[in-house]
Amino acid sequence: MGPLIPNGVIPFEWDNIIAILIGIAFGFVLEASGFSSSRKLAGVFYGYDFAVLKVFFTAALVAVIGVYYMDYLGFLDVNQLYVHPTYLWGAIIGGIIMGVGFVAGGFCPGTSLCAVAIGKIDAIVYVGGIMVGIFIFSELYPLFQPIYEGYFYGNVTLEDSLGINPYWFVFIFSIIAIVAFVISDMVQKRVKKIFY
Repeated sequence: MGPLIPNGVIPFEWDNIIAILIGIAFGFVLEASGFSSSRKLAGVFYGYDFAVLKVFFTAALVAVIGVYYMDYLGFLDVNQLYVHPTYLWGAIIGGIIMGVGFVAGGFCPGTSLCAVAIGKIDAIVYVGGIMVGIFIFSELYPLFQPIYEGYFYGNVTLEDSLGINPYWFVFIFSIIAIVAFVISDMVQKRVKKIFY
């Protein structure tokens, strides 16, 4: 197992510069794809635009297939990858807050920053709300800590939780993505017929 770019080819001093360049490229792609529009992003909840669902499903599929293929070839050891610890109630409550914020504001945190960069007022208000939420959470952390750290499950993955082979998981996830794409296309066509 070894790095894809051997040590010494790119000096570590360039890490931050490379990260900034990747961030700029990512922001450009988000904006060029229309993901700085709250109407496009909220369309997934109203059934008229499923671009967000398709992009994120595609990104997840490419990533998981790529990781396991590199593991198979010996370029990567999946067992050495960091897995964020699971705190069940924190994840559930955070997911609800994120979902409500997404539907109400039409942005997720990343796309809101992209929209702020091009001067959208609604995104500026949205990011202001994020900052207020972060401030309240940090100031009241001792109050939230039992919920935040409650029901710790360790560093588990979906494959661990379901008890299946990772390669079967990738296959099942691919089937779920294809079914989601087909159903979303059917819903989108039906919604457009009704409202347009």
